[in-house]
Amino acid sequence: MNNVSLVGRLTKDPEIKYTQSGVAVCNFTLAVNRPFKNANGENEADFIMVQVWRKAAENAANFLKKGSQAAVNGRINTRHYENDKGDRVYVTEVVADFVQFLDPKPQGQGNQQGQQNYQQPQGQGGFQQQPNPYTGNASGQHANQYGTVGGSFEVKDEDLPF
Repeated sequence: MNNVSLVGRLTKDPEIKYTQSGVAVCNFTLAVNRPFKNANGENEADFIMVQVWRKAAENAANFLKKGSQAAVNGRINTRHYENDKGDRVYVTEVVADFVQFLDPKPQGQGNQQGQQNYQQPQGQGGFQQQPNPYTGNASGQHANQYGTVGGSFEVKDEDLPF
């Protein structure tokens, strides 16, 4: 079984490219905190490369940016290529089947943008939008993963692990 689930923050803005046949592919690096502290009492993070395809790639490029929090579910993929010197270079990355944007949507954006998640059904090329159980309520605020309601918050640079 090859299944990976990650939650972290983007280390820089996502990069989107298109294949010769016009298929979108988006790459970004996710900083994922380790669940323990090092000998100095500091949190450490792993920096994991993520690749997203098709409609989810376009959405990731449009709605995520450096510092955005995202959840990713996918699989580990290892590939190799030869660099300019003729050396074989191995790359290990997560190919995401599912990306959920965890930051609250900006105020005044309505339902056009904000928390969304996209999943690629098995054996199909398209993505379908899935409902997000954490978005919206009657007051227009968002429930977080613990069920409480709160307004927007600001992420400070010193809170980021990179």
